Amino acid sequence: MATDLYDLTVPAFIRGLRNLSAILDKAAAYAQEKGIDPLTLTSARLIEDMAPLTAQVQFASDSAKGAIIRIGQLDPLPMPDTEQSFAELQQRIAKTIAFLESVPRERIDGQEDAQVVLKTPRGDFPFTGRNHALGFALPNFYFHVTTAYALLRQAGVPLGKLDYLGGI
Repeated sequence: MATDLYDLTVPAFIRGLRNLSAILDKAAAYAQEKGIDPLTLTSARLIEDMAPLTAQVQFASDSAKGAIIRIGQLDPLPMPDTEQSFAELQQRIAKTIAFLESVPRERIDGQEDAQVVLKTPRGDFPFTGRNHALGFALPNFYFHVTTAYALLRQAGVPLGKLDYLGGI
């Protein structure tokens, strides 16, 4: 029995982004409650050579929308990486979710064996639709969502595993 590629990707990306949005809400409330400059949290890094929270959210957004654009052979949806505030990050998440919700199932299902090419500065990486989704896009997406969670947790935001997982 085959599983539709849409069901493996779009709902997972939307759920992860909604959970990330809720995590950012908790972080903004924590900053306000503790009198912390929100930019302290949005610019937080695990280590100096790692991207800050803002970039983690941008990368999660890019991973989700990029995968669906590549698999569905859709037009690019450029989003400049200019967000600095929690409100701006929330707008980006909302825009990404709205895009994902607008993609017709028919553009994704049936693309399991289609050629998908990830173009990067280090070269082109060919995949099938299935391998791109399961072997690259979803792990990459969860890496950045997890890193955002870890950055805020390390900064003292009262988060737990259920915040990451969302409503079960």
